[in-house]
Amino acid sequence: MAKKKNIKESDLISFYMDYVLTHNHKPKTIYAFAKDHNFEEQKFYEFFSSFETLEQSIFKIFFDNTFAILEKSEDYHSFDARHKLLSFYFTFFETLTANRSYVVQALSRDKNKLKSLKTLSHLKQRFSHYIENLNIQTIDLKQEKLEKLKSKALKESAWIQLLVTMKFWLDDTSTSFEKTDVFIEKSVQASFDIINTTPLKSIIDFGKFLYKEKINMN
Repeated sequence: MAKKKNIKESDLISFYMDYVLTHNHKPKTIYAFAKDHNFEEQKFYEFFSSFETLEQSIFKIFFDNTFAILEKSEDYHSFDARHKLLSFYFTFFETLTANRSYVVQALSRDKNKLKSLKTLSHLKQRFSHYIENLNIQTIDLKQEKLEKLKSKALKESAWIQLLVTMKFWLDDTSTSFEKTDVFIEKSVQASFDIINTTPLKSIIDFGKFLYKEKINMN
């Protein structure tokens, strides 16, 4: 049988996700993976250096697809930073839910250590850039060094918030992941209240929700 020549990045990702879900583990080698799907091994290296970099690209694509959907929405462009971030969260987790079986397989073994997972490194780059360009209004510290520290802290705290939400979603057993929707609304509300130093009602409300659900991010 002739080898397939027109292999695209999306083909490799589709092959890989299907293999992982069917076999419950990664392919043994790139050679075996290429042979199973009838393409030359060198075609793989035109797009990825390893299975690890392919996995990183999958989560980056989840972000890119989310952002593309938002960019097409006229309503989204009229939103303030808070509502843009809410829209991102809801759309991103719809994307994750559409691919939940793979995401659970990819993250479940280390879901208590999401922050250190290299699998999410490209997602973090994309998301941090997104947060940086949301133009979230914060207190003016009036010193360049402090402003740089504030910007870095804002991106890192936003990333941790996303990871906590992903952990909650992985553990969520509610119908249609309704509790994750509540978690998103309360956590984004609370985070903006902290940034804007407004009353703590929503923060306390979010804290009560966390205590009730007993979320554990070790």
